[in-house]
Amino acid sequence: MEPGSRAAGERAGERSGPGEVLLLGVRHHGPGSARAVRRALDAARPRTVLIEGPPEADELIPLAADENLRPPVALLAHAVDEPGRSAFWPMAAFSPEWVAIRWALEHGVPARFIDLPAAHTLAWQRETDEHPEPPGPPPGDGPGVGAGLRDDLRVDPLATLAEAAGHDDPERWWEDVVEHRGPGRRDPFAPFTAIEEAMTALRETYGAEGGERDAVREAYMRLQLRAAQREFGDGAVAVVCGAWHVPALRRRTALSADRALLKGLPRTRTDLTWVPWTHRRLVRAGGYGAGIDSPGWYAHLFASPDRPVERWLTRVAGLLREEDRVVSPAHVIEAVRLAETLAALRGRPLPGLSETTDAVRAVLCEGSDVPLALIRDRLVVGDDMGEVPATAPAVPLQRDLDRLQRRLRLRPEAAERELELDLRKETDSERSRLLHRLRLLGVRWGEPAVSRGSTGTFRETWRLRWEPELSVRVAEAGVWGTTVPAAATARAEADAVAARGLAEVTGLAERCLLAGLPDALPTVMQVLADRAALDTDVGHLAQALPALVRSLRYGDVRGTDTGALAGVAAGLAERIFVGLPPACAALDADAADEMRRHVDAVHGAVGLLEEAVGPERGTGLHTRPHARLRDGWRAVLRVLSGRDSVAAVVRGRAARLLLDGGEVERDEAALLMGLALSRGTPPAEAAAWIEGFVGDGADGGLLLVHDERLLGLVDGWLTGVSAEAFTDVLPLLRRTFSAYETGVRRSLGELVRRGPGERSSVLGADSGTAGFADDLDAGRADAVLPVVRLLLGLDGEQLNDTDTDTDTDTDTDDQLTTATT
Repeated sequence: MEPGSRAAGERAGERSGPGEVLLLGVRHHGPGSARAVRRALDAARPRTVLIEGPPEADELIPLAADENLRPPVALLAHAVDEPGRSAFWPMAAFSPEWVAIRWALEHGVPARFIDLPAAHTLAWQRETDEHPEPPGPPPGDGPGVGAGLRDDLRVDPLATLAEAAGHDDPERWWEDVVEHRGPGRRDPFAPFTAIEEAMTALRETYGAEGGERDAVREAYMRLQLRAAQREFGDGAVAVVCGAWHVPALRRRTALSADRALLKGLPRTRTDLTWVPWTHRRLVRAGGYGAGIDSPGWYAHLFASPDRPVERWLTRVAGLLREEDRVVSPAHVIEAVRLAETLAALRGRPLPGLSETTDAVRAVLCEGSDVPLALIRDRLVVGDDMGEVPATAPAVPLQRDLDRLQRRLRLRPEAAERELELDLRKETDSERSRLLHRLRLLGVRWGEPAVSRGSTGTFRETWRLRWEPELSVRVAEAGVWGTTVPAAATARAEADAVAARGLAEVTGLAERCLLAGLPDALPTVMQVLADRAALDTDVGHLAQALPALVRSLRYGDVRGTDTGALAGVAAGLAERIFVGLPPACAALDADAADEMRRHVDAVHGAVGLLEEAVGPERGTGLHTRPHARLRDGWRAVLRVLSGRDSVAAVVRGRAARLLLDGGEVERDEAALLMGLALSRGTPPAEAAAWIEGFVGDGADGGLLLVHDERLLGLVDGWLTGVSAEAFTDVLPLLRRTFSAYETGVRRSLGELVRRGPGERSSVLGADSGTAGFADDLDAGRADAVLPVVRLLLGLDGEQLNDTDTDTDTDTDTDDQLTTATT
């Protein structure tokens, strides 16, 4: 079956004569197939080229001549009435279909798509519901040969052919006989003839395994083939399609039989356009059902006219050098030799990806697999992204988005990148609003990230990555409006009305402020007020308050009027204060832990509410100043900390918040802990109180380190727990103390090991409250003065100057001593 035999070439030459059809069976996204297609078209000079694809895209073919249409790209078809139902037909520079289109445009030859129309494909998907995601039209081509046979096939054509040839790896066999070989210098048609004979034998042996969809698709393609033959008369017609379909297109069938298969097919209105695609997305199955593991490697093979291995390893060496790895020309030379030697030992005509990878691992990576992950991500797969000209058809929303991207200099990129925004700058502020509006529309181009430089509200960090599916999301969002602001406003209003919970509405209000949608706020605020008045669940109110209060902070940087939010937030806070103590009673462990998180959230929200609005400013709806809200919250915490019916973990948390806020002294906190850890308290309840009091990470551990009395209470209680009860409370205690940093845990262990009589010396305290001295330790403070003065830029002359400015130096030292202690 080796391509290139004289008999096969003669048969192919006969078939490409006047009035005959030249069938070029290919592997979608195969560089060897793409080169062979171009050579065959150059030799046959057909009068028309027919290509597997949706015929509605015929009007888009001339755009391929535009230099601004740069692959990888894809044909996108979506239902007009249901934009989310869509299909892609991706094409890379090394795709035979793309090569055929370009050849036709260069030679002034008509090119047409002949696959089943997208109108039928999308309607068929809706009726059968076999593709919940938009992977493209019904797959019918096999892996390797055409793209992968359907999942319900009993035979894999590649595996069968490879096994007959004595190979155990179908992909490697196909690459050796097609992708890594030339297109046939003596006979450019020989490879296609050999592939057709192989596919014919498989279909005769295993039957029409493609099922009903393949039969319908092939019937439609035969009808289009007949029409082209009638139109062009004695001129040659070339067809570029998946190799599995070639025998079906060659077979003579009755015209009435093909039409009968197409009768009664479902149909829907569709729109098609070109959209950018990426090499990374070619890894997944697309419109042809095709997915390839190494698009970057295939692109390299197609673009390298000679010495592909040397060029590839040079690129690998350049990437490793960029990552500060030592790679010399000698390494590259040795890697090339090793790859060629491995190919010879394995009987391959050209070192493939496996040979070059083995050579890179052994020579350039010194046996380590760690750099190989980077090489696969950056080179083997790659982040190449295509471009589409502005003249391509698009929904109005996409046009507006393209305009905003150009104006704000936010170019879509396939590679993930971080974007730091300073909201005090007009351009960055507009970029932030655009990204937030797109998120409201379901176009998740950017994801918020934690800012490394600042925690202020004037900075934002985004991770941006453009995926081809986002074009579908934009088309789907086009039903909400023709511009991004209008569409986001309409979507926000609809989401507010359809929201199921109060927290969803408050979160939506926050997103509207972030997105700068003042026209949507009246509707959202009205829904928020109605839901807040009817909702009596304290948990729901506590979930809603933080987002609402955070929204108040955006008025400063973003210039948004948040006055209406302040009144709603104050009303929610007051209702929480009233309902929280009863809601914290009679809770199981899970409900109590959830309520503790609500208490933390409300505590932070009350502080932010005071900070955002100011302690003396009225809310509009409530004339009482916000300082009273803070006082009311302190009263609630006192009730929670002292009421026995409240869950223990909530009581402990309330006591800790009061201590941190300076509302209770350490003596009172120790008294509360002593009561909670008394002998009459069940061990599990006491352990829960401890978790609430000190179970907040490093701060809780440091509190025990610096307050011996509290540590002594915990230590005394723990040593008095019975063996039976200790087993029950151990998981809770382990969860509490495992959150502490290693240094904090080590200090606590050292304090406990030394015992009560030795702890004060560990902390450096000799008197007064445990862990703290009564007066300032001047000796210890003076020890750091030289270093502090050096950091402040006070040179040696000032340090040694005892004749002048003595009083000033003394005052400075006193201030430094106070500051450092």
